[in-house]
Amino acid sequence: MTSTHNQPGSRAYLFSIVLVAIIGGLLFGYDTAVISGAEKGLQAFFMGADFAYTDTIHGLTSSSALIGCIIGSALSGLLAGSLGRKRSLFVAGVLFFLSALGSYNPEFLLFDYGEPSFGLLVAFNLYRVLGGIGVGLASAICPMYIAEIAPSDIRGTLVSWNQFAIIFGQLVVYFVNFLILGSNVNPVIDLVEGVNRIMNPEAAAWTIETGWRLMFVSEAVPAGLFALLVLLVPETPRYLAMTGRDSQALEVLSRINGDAQARTILAEIKATTHEKTERLFTYGWLVIFVGIMLSVFQQAVGINAVLYFAPRIFDTMGMGNPMVQTVFMGIVNILFTLLAVFTVEKWGRKPLLIYGSIGMAAGAFGVALSNAVAGLPALLPVVSIMVYSASFMFSWGPICWVLIAEIFPNTIRGAAVAVAVAFQWIFNFIVSSTFLPMYNMRLGDMGENFGHMFAYGLYGVICIAAALFVWRLVPETKGKTLEDMSKLWGRKR
Repeated sequence: MTSTHNQPGSRAYLFSIVLVAIIGGLLFGYDTAVISGAEKGLQAFFMGADFAYTDTIHGLTSSSALIGCIIGSALSGLLAGSLGRKRSLFVAGVLFFLSALGSYNPEFLLFDYGEPSFGLLVAFNLYRVLGGIGVGLASAICPMYIAEIAPSDIRGTLVSWNQFAIIFGQLVVYFVNFLILGSNVNPVIDLVEGVNRIMNPEAAAWTIETGWRLMFVSEAVPAGLFALLVLLVPETPRYLAMTGRDSQALEVLSRINGDAQARTILAEIKATTHEKTERLFTYGWLVIFVGIMLSVFQQAVGINAVLYFAPRIFDTMGMGNPMVQTVFMGIVNILFTLLAVFTVEKWGRKPLLIYGSIGMAAGAFGVALSNAVAGLPALLPVVSIMVYSASFMFSWGPICWVLIAEIFPNTIRGAAVAVAVAFQWIFNFIVSSTFLPMYNMRLGDMGENFGHMFAYGLYGVICIAAALFVWRLVPETKGKTLEDMSKLWGRKR
């Protein structure tokens, strides 16, 4: 073993490790948002099959990766505890890679290329579920890995960079989808006598046959890179200490923090890991409830319905090229995620969540109002969507992951994070799979405006409830070590 005597800490080493970990966040964003550009071509492709491809089936297909996310997040605690954080991330990278290839060519070995059928639909969804398992693993383990390796004074900032990577991944895939689409057009699908029909299929033929496939396979490049780079990073010192490898834990801590501080940190870790078989509810029900509800509210506010179906939403607003507007929204999201990155350690977690909830509510109610009242400026819903999305990006987007990574005591973190993130993906699936049917609801003279108003009015109400929840129940964790969580929740039992 390398000697750690008088070894200085290296922020460059720390940042290089974190950079690799947040590529997992980038893949998380890439995989979940790739559907936004591909879903209309995918829908048109399967509408040529010998069965009725309804809005409900399309909603489930567009959201099928989320089933895998639920599975992956539920398994994350088991894998993080048995394989370790590092190996679990490698597994996630391999799953991303295989899903990208399979989604590109779901006919592989079993079906005739380009001939839609129910069996092919099942195969495509299975490949998307496979990628979703990778997303579920990465969504739980990437922030856990960063939180367990980062010094407490910059932990919130570094975990927030993971959310930046998620949003950056979404921006990258919006731009990639835009480049792939090029001068081709997405199919226009409308109800004709109660049945979905493709308007002008000749103009959209390339997108229907090939475009959506290229969008999915483009993920194979960053996925392969991530899987290779993960092999080069160390295991987290907290996992090493919990599995009896103190000398390895000390070496990693020393390279990051310096020798003297490393020994202090290792002693604190060991003081909270002597009961590493503690049950999930050892620290009471409240900490688990808070973790679960943070996840539930992050999804129930409806953000992923906007991210997954952004081009379709902008198209219904009639404000120019929807793909261009989607890329612009991605840029806005990046800028406001950076706001959280640079203020989370100064302002704290709770204020950002509360302010973001209020901003999201204002944006959601703005969209609802524009559909309820005739004659309002056409720009209002576009600006409202941007406000809604931007408010999420400096609050619930990054801060929820920061809190989930740090509020649980060391001895239950793996299992507790798995439970919390599983609930997050369950509600992501519920919101995403119900959005299109709800968004397309019609009522009397209001027509489709009723569905638009109802969906965003509901999300606005949930945003207000989220602000109240944070105000009353969520503790502030700014400046606290991960080992402090045992004391904080021990007092609340």
